[in-house]
Amino acid sequence: MQLAAIIVSLVLIVVGVALFARAVLQIVRYMRLGQPVPAGTRTDQPAQRTLTVVREFLGHTRMNRWGVVGVAHWFVAVGFFSLLLTIVNAIGQLFQADWLLPVLGDWAPYNVFVEFIGTMTVLGILVLIGIRQLSHPRKPGRKSRFAGSNFGQAYFVEAVILIVGVCIFMLHALEGAQHHVDSYEASFFISYPVVSWLEGMDLSTLQNLTYFFAGLKIATSFIWMITVALKTDMGVAWHRFLAFPNIWFKRDAAGGTSLGALLPMTSGGKPIDFTDPGEDDVFGVSQVEQFSWKGLLDFSTCTECGRCQSQCPAWNTGKPLSPKLLIMSLRDHAHAKAPYLLAGGGKTMEGEEKASAEQLKDVPAAALAEAGRPLIGTLEENGVIDPDVLWSCTTCGACVEQCPVDIEHVDHIVDMRRYQVMIESSFPSEAGTMLKNLEKKGNPWGLAKKQRLEWTKEVDFDVPVVGKDIEDLTEVEYLYWVGCAGALEDRAKKTTKAFAELLHMAGVKFAIMGGDEKCTGDSARRLGNEPLFQELGMENVMSLNAAFGEEMDDDGKVLPESAKPKSAKKIVATCPHCLNTLGNEYPQLGGDYEVIHHTQLLQHLVDEGRLTPVTPVEGIITYHDPCYLGRHNKIYTPPREIIAAVPGVRNEEMHRHKERGFCCGAGGARMWMEERIGKRINNERVDEALSVNPDIVSTACPFCLVMLTDSVNGKKNDGKAKESIQVVDVAQLLLDSVKTPADPTGEAEPETAPEPEPVK
Repeated sequence: MQLAAIIVSLVLIVVGVALFARAVLQIVRYMRLGQPVPAGTRTDQPAQRTLTVVREFLGHTRMNRWGVVGVAHWFVAVGFFSLLLTIVNAIGQLFQADWLLPVLGDWAPYNVFVEFIGTMTVLGILVLIGIRQLSHPRKPGRKSRFAGSNFGQAYFVEAVILIVGVCIFMLHALEGAQHHVDSYEASFFISYPVVSWLEGMDLSTLQNLTYFFAGLKIATSFIWMITVALKTDMGVAWHRFLAFPNIWFKRDAAGGTSLGALLPMTSGGKPIDFTDPGEDDVFGVSQVEQFSWKGLLDFSTCTECGRCQSQCPAWNTGKPLSPKLLIMSLRDHAHAKAPYLLAGGGKTMEGEEKASAEQLKDVPAAALAEAGRPLIGTLEENGVIDPDVLWSCTTCGACVEQCPVDIEHVDHIVDMRRYQVMIESSFPSEAGTMLKNLEKKGNPWGLAKKQRLEWTKEVDFDVPVVGKDIEDLTEVEYLYWVGCAGALEDRAKKTTKAFAELLHMAGVKFAIMGGDEKCTGDSARRLGNEPLFQELGMENVMSLNAAFGEEMDDDGKVLPESAKPKSAKKIVATCPHCLNTLGNEYPQLGGDYEVIHHTQLLQHLVDEGRLTPVTPVEGIITYHDPCYLGRHNKIYTPPREIIAAVPGVRNEEMHRHKERGFCCGAGGARMWMEERIGKRINNERVDEALSVNPDIVSTACPFCLVMLTDSVNGKKNDGKAKESIQVVDVAQLLLDSVKTPADPTGEAEPETAPEPEPVK
């Protein structure tokens, strides 16, 4: 047995190490097929990035959100890397059954560590195996987050971990038996009962058992290594190596999720200048090699855990988009096409083949066939990604928020949309109307700009307008960016008027733009029309900089001597999409502003005593987290604190809330597209809201307000919702409570209103 174990183990070690080294080089070559990224964007702050990797791995900051799964996975992950010396120990035991590691072998703390981590690795993988079995989609359906994952690969990896873990435990116990541990001691604090049982066997049996378990551990480990080396697209195995660089190279060095701003559109690693694009600039992604190298790394890192899928609003309502299956499809396509690309293959912008027949003669037929597939195409066209998959995304960010290895799904989806919109002009027809309205009228509804100020005639106080009532914004504390919905959509205008009235009551000096402002471009950008976003954004930045008292040259650039205006550039917005674009994306266009959401300012005013909720609002309320307020900008507390300050109401959280909140269906320009596949996302969200039997459904976004109201009204008509249920913005709720019982119309301010103080 000893001779057989030595021969088999040494052969597997040599073959495994050689193939694994080749596989690592192969993966590096694959990644280098991707496009470069702008200099410094993925490698800045190396110390901070390293700290982020350490924190995310040792703290399992994403995985631990999932309770027992995170704990079990922590032991399995830590055990894999921290018990590598047990392989050295096993090799030594093949030649001498009672061999111990020099120095460490007799050191009690090391033995305690091996005993504990080895045992917990076994228990951890058993828990994960059990969870996979309980979640197994044995029948067709979407309930399991593992639906579509490679179960054979997962079972193989789990079996390897279980076998190796058992071998580590048994080899440690055999060490104790051969070294005559005849009483309890720390080094064998778990395995001592097994040690005691083994000591009843003769020496020859103990030695043969050692050779068997050592050989089994080594054989299992290196068979696994050979398997994954031969299959570099096996994400369920490779993620344990690729997750580290993928996290290190993430967008935010400090560890934040890759949400909020979209990345500027680049070609060849440089931002595209849409005023004068280069002849060779590539717009969007139409071939897998046009993704950045970080994108290709993302695809290979996917572990197929399905957390993104379980949270995706599209997948949960019967649509073809699964973020997991999308990434898996791109990964499989990239790896299958790689031999063709490495041989010099590829298409020019005119669709001609770059490589000669001589260069491609040794490329496998399968790789050539894969190269002929369109990246975006229907099943009949043999496309890698179906157009319905691409256009089902609401860019809500649930996938990015939940991914334990920091894959940037939204960026990749938008990159593919950009090519479809800008080059192919292929997108849902309804969205075309929205784009035309933005181009001609500067707002998605196509209404005249003079209507942006109509709401000011419906309040009984003066609303200062920049350029008309005041010269510039140095005279006020805040610019209130009303936004297109807040100014033009009837339901959203109720929020606008309520918020303006609250600011007036609190004595906050604010002003609005004069109606010449345009849509921020959020929907255009997320649809994929980057030039239109740039055009709208640049016009708005010029208007805003001028409104803040800055002087500009003929090119619209701020003159240095006026770069520091008399007042801070503070903007408050009621729309999270405007908040996100103004605050996170306009810096890409030269607009640097301090932007807050109206719930943040209202919470501050309530805390300062400048707004005092006094009138009870009776009933149960449930709050819906807007995706672009919550996940994209991490604003969860202010709306809830405002609700808590209102007397009478009782807040009941929906099952999915905060980081796991469910989209209303309007993001990613879906507001302007019909929902023809599966259940409407807003209906799914309202069904969840109705499950807590609320009297009020509240939110803090005009898009969400429209989507939720439409669904609630539909359910009222169908008799599925009580007639008294209301859908309101948090600002409307607060205004109803701030008004005193003696003055329910709110025509006069409360008599006890304190003297206004400047907002800090």
